[in-house]
Amino acid sequence: MHSVLVRVQNVFGFFTTVAFSVAAVIALSTFIHPQTPSATVALSNVQVVRGRPHYYSYKKEEYAHVKFDMDADLSTLFNWNTKQVFLYLKAVYPSTKAGEPSSEAIIWDAILPGAAAPYNQNHFLHPLPKGTKPPKSRKPKSGESTSPYPRGVLKLKNQRPKYQITDMTGKLQNRTDARLELGWNVQPWVGAQVWTNWQDLGMWKALEGGRSEVFAFPAIGAKKKVDTSTEKGKEGHRLEAGGEQPRRNNV
Repeated sequence: MHSVLVRVQNVFGFFTTVAFSVAAVIALSTFIHPQTPSATVALSNVQVVRGRPHYYSYKKEEYAHVKFDMDADLSTLFNWNTKQVFLYLKAVYPSTKAGEPSSEAIIWDAILPGAAAPYNQNHFLHPLPKGTKPPKSRKPKSGESTSPYPRGVLKLKNQRPKYQITDMTGKLQNRTDARLELGWNVQPWVGAQVWTNWQDLGMWKALEGGRSEVFAFPAIGAKKKVDTSTEKGKEGHRLEAGGEQPRRNNV
């Protein structure tokens, strides 16, 4: 007759087998969910400045400040197994040396939560359209959308970056053939993470658009000086320090 320990091991083994099987079915089932992401990305303004791009920078260097427009529909990336989508926009430009890969620098990012994801202060809060009154100051409930648009839809105009662009050479002015490129990382509840697909994969269509027109970094002082402050991340900075309630001002 089996001992109590053997019976516990058998029950535990059966439970883990069933749990693993269910998780595998959920992960594989997402491949039958059609995906048709699309996005239009356009450069709004670019300026090159010489100075210290970060408070910890020990010397002055050239850095670029890029504002952009983006109209994206990524709603099909969300399904029953999507926990959150990490979205980012990067600037891609050729290296100064032939044969080396292009340089890439992320200028903006956001965390788009799934419908079942619990509230987190780092989730992206979409800017409200002009003329729209901000909601009452309170912590959103689990799964509640804080965007004025459907989940995964973004409409950003003249959006400030979160990060400045710097280069290892310390030089950026007059660099040509640069472009903005959208990317994402889908983080599921179970299964493997999925990155931006630029080619059709069965029912998953490639990202339509997602790249801006080619542009050049201007010379320092070539354009009228604009506000070069970065976007601090409204999702986290709307909260009072050490508190649970969002700030009432919607800035």
